Amino acid sequence: MNTLLHPTRREFLRRCGMGFGSLALADLLSPAAHGAGSTPHFPARAKHVIHVFLNGGMSQVDTFDPKPELTRRGGERLPYENLQTERRTGVALPSPFTFQQYGRSGIPVSDIFPNVAQCVDEMAVIRSMYAELPSHELSLMLMNTGDQRLVRPSFGSWLTWGMGSENRNLPGFIALCPGGMPVGGAANWRSAFLPGAYQGTHVDTTQADPTKVIEHVRNRRLTPDEQQGQFQLLQELNARHLASRPGEAALESRIHSFELAYRMQLEATDAFDLQQEPEHIRRMYGEGPQNRQLLIARRLVERGVRFVQTWHGNLQPWDSHANIREEHRKVARECDQGLGALIQDLKQRGLLDETLVLCSSEFGRTPSVEMGQNGGGAAAGRDHNHWGFSLWLAGGGIRGGTIYGATDDFGFRAVENRVSVHDLHATMLHLLGFDHERLTYRYAGRDFRLTDIHGRVIPELLA
Repeated sequence: MNTLLHPTRREFLRRCGMGFGSLALADLLSPAAHGAGSTPHFPARAKHVIHVFLNGGMSQVDTFDPKPELTRRGGERLPYENLQTERRTGVALPSPFTFQQYGRSGIPVSDIFPNVAQCVDEMAVIRSMYAELPSHELSLMLMNTGDQRLVRPSFGSWLTWGMGSENRNLPGFIALCPGGMPVGGAANWRSAFLPGAYQGTHVDTTQADPTKVIEHVRNRRLTPDEQQGQFQLLQELNARHLASRPGEAALESRIHSFELAYRMQLEATDAFDLQQEPEHIRRMYGEGPQNRQLLIARRLVERGVRFVQTWHGNLQPWDSHANIREEHRKVARECDQGLGALIQDLKQRGLLDETLVLCSSEFGRTPSVEMGQNGGGAAAGRDHNHWGFSLWLAGGGIRGGTIYGATDDFGFRAVENRVSVHDLHATMLHLLGFDHERLTYRYAGRDFRLTDIHGRVIPELLA
């Protein structure tokens, strides 16, 4: 039998990785097919990114930015006019949590993050982040795509377009979110005007069973030989369809997605099967979907996935409008063990140096109490605050044990070494080997970039 005409399943899958060649898509078959942007502009410190998104708004004054003056002036009006936030705010609300210094660097961390606190010498805490508006949807878009109003590619799409994935059998950009979708849905990991192949792949990590994490990854009705024949026929029909519509990007992306889905059968279930991990590693990360997906994130970057984004949950679980003490302690308890384990695990495997870990929300929260809709004071909650907030980075060339920037005495506004989202993106791209001003994509007669016309690299964050 001629194996070129009747390949075995193994041979077919091997050829499937180059299947676009048989579909006369020579432009997508070039060496840049999985990194079409360019080769890195200079040697990269990081090869992968794990973005832990604590969606909803982590309060800076209750986590990484203690404010003694806020405690001293609790219950009083702040000594300046309150800044404009989404809702009215009232008197100063001291943090209900205690802070302690950790590590050789002595970085203070709230008691809601005891495991993360053990890793501060690997972390750079930015206390002077700011966004543009106190809206979840707009701030999520800004943090993910660099623009809060217009349709733009997400950071993960830019990165996979620029660098590609090291594994042809898995998506280069994966978004993990238990329970459904965050606010804004798939727009958070869109590819926009970049080719559709670089859009993030959403996976609901609620289920622990790897066969249920990705539905229908294996065909339960067809044998492998039957599925191979069906897939070959589908690709041949798609090729004919595309031949009469050259350059139709949406169709090319759809064909690519079929190929990737077929190849994923070999590797996707394996990547999400945490039972393959030693018991002591599973115990290290802990139970619950947030901790499990952090272990999955490590397994994915081990397998060459370029960008993994883990969302705390659907909608906005960190959005503590009513009771900061109870609500923030609950959500922190759900992910603290896994976050500490992720940094330690990456380090012990030699992966931390090449994996950039970002932990952020879309904005912070007010140091003053939020007022109720009827004009009364909320029990003990905080409103959205885009004027100043905190996040942290680790690994991938980051200078550990670093605090950068500062907010005012109450933690409301960033006042020292202010960092925009564009500055953050520029610095991250720099660690990944790209000059953010040169990583551009020509669309509609203009050269677009992730940072638009903004952004600066922050050298104080670099090791």
